[in-house]
Amino acid sequence: MPRTINQFRQLAAYNRWATARLYAAALDLSNQGYRLHIGVFFGSLHGTLNHLLLTDRLWLRRLTGEGEHSNRLDAILYEDRAELTRARIAEDNRLIAVVDNYDDAALANLHSYKTTSGMAQSQVLSDILLYLFNHQTHHRGQAHACLSILTGGEPPSLDLLAFQRGGTAPNLETLMSHNGKR
Repeated sequence: MPRTINQFRQLAAYNRWATARLYAAALDLSNQGYRLHIGVFFGSLHGTLNHLLLTDRLWLRRLTGEGEHSNRLDAILYEDRAELTRARIAEDNRLIAVVDNYDDAALANLHSYKTTSGMAQSQVLSDILLYLFNHQTHHRGQAHACLSILTGGEPPSLDLLAFQRGGTAPNLETLMSHNGKR
């Protein structure tokens, strides 16, 4: 099935929207709850959010040749929640800019990169982007489950339909400045 650049642009915008909703809920948690090991793959909400940032950086480096990343997929990039949030905002904006620079023709091109173990790989760009956005959704689902467990309530919807229907997302920069987390 041919994919279009507009589909990936929508997924990049959706990623930023869903992440903002998720982080806003995470910023409301106590530090103890936020860091509590609750049995998800990366242990805690903090571990899961760090993993998502790390892997987005890894893939963006593979796509652009620029940026930093760790080769350990469980690395904690930021202990401080506010620093992690600021880094997430920057990475979401970077991802949107990278996707915006592609066109439909670019999606069909092979893209070569090295895995974390140094093995050379080549994949069609659209497949790489599809994986990247699917990976984000997978781990956001885990983070969403963390919020359900930790709050005993229903976290904000991260549903793509809610985004497509014009659901709002908080401005994380504004939220952090009002909460004194800058």
